Order: sequence, then C-alpha cells, then structure tokens
Amino acid sequence: MPESDTVPRFEEAVLPHLDAAYNLARWLTRNDHDAEDVVQEAYLRAFKFFGSFQGSNGRAWLLTVVRNTGYTWLRQHRAQELTRSFDEELHSGDDDTLNPERLFLQSADRQLLRQALEDLSVEYREVVVLRELEGMSYKQIAGIIGIPMGTVMSRLARARQRLQEILAVRINQES
Repeated sequence: MPESDTVPRFEEAVLPHLDAAYNLARWLTRNDHDAEDVVQEAYLRAFKFFGSFQGSNGRAWLLTVVRNTGYTWLRQHRAQELTRSFDEELHSGDDDTLNPERLFLQSADRQLLRQALEDLSVEYREVVVLRELEGMSYKQIAGIIGIPMGTVMSRLARARQRLQEILAVRINQES
C-alpha cells in the first residue's frame, strides 16, 4: 500500500475516536497526564500497525490498541495495580480525594461515582468503562479485551456489584 494512501485512511478510521481512546486510558491509569502518554503511544502503535487493520470498526480496533498499550504502561509503571484486588481497609475513603476544590468543580454524586470507579480493580474498571461510558457491546468488549463474551458479562456483573458495595460504604460514611 502506498504511503500516501495510509495517512488519509488512518485519519478517517482512527482519529475520530480520540475521545474514546483518552477516556479508556484515563480510567485505566486514573491520571490525566499518564492517560495522555498512553494515548500518544497507542496512536503511534496504531499507525505503525495500521497496515494489519482489516476491519471496518476503527473504534474497536483502536480501543484494543489503547487497552494493550495501557496494560503495558501499567506493567512498567504500576505493576502492583494489575494484581491488586479491592481491599476494604485500603479503600475506606480516608484519603483526601474529596477535597473542597474538587467538590466545587463537580457535583458530589459524580465525584462519588468517579471515586468508586477508581477503586475498582483494572479488569473491572475497564469493562464498566467500555460498556457504560463507551457504549460498547459485550461482543466488542470481548474482542477488545481478548476474553470470552461470558467472561465479559460475569466481570461486568461483578464490577456493578462491587460498585454498589463501594457506593453504599461511602454514602454511609458521609451520613
């Protein structure tokens, strides 16, 4: 394929999904700056391997690249997060993330949900983000993550249950 054809095809298939790529990277890394690094690296990888892109769904393909890049980044910078599970004592809400400045900028409900999402393990957080925030189908999520569709459904059910538990604890602490 001539080089002159690659750039316009890449721009058409992949660039419109920059917001979705950043959203997934942000939730995987839980940090704006780190998410920008992951997205930049993912777009470089996507461009490098664009010749292997055979499908018509650039969004799902790109999110797969972002996810893989995000996990590589996490292994290199925060490997403990990939093996960490939810610990009630570690995530009891005693940290200073509910400071007045952040509450002023966002509603309390939205902040509470954001914190609850951030307390989920990476594998739970990614299925919730892909399903609820990015609107991906179970089949698309299975393809992006590389797991069976039944596993996607069970992870999503467990993630939703964990979110309910985290939110219940946080709401009771605020009362």
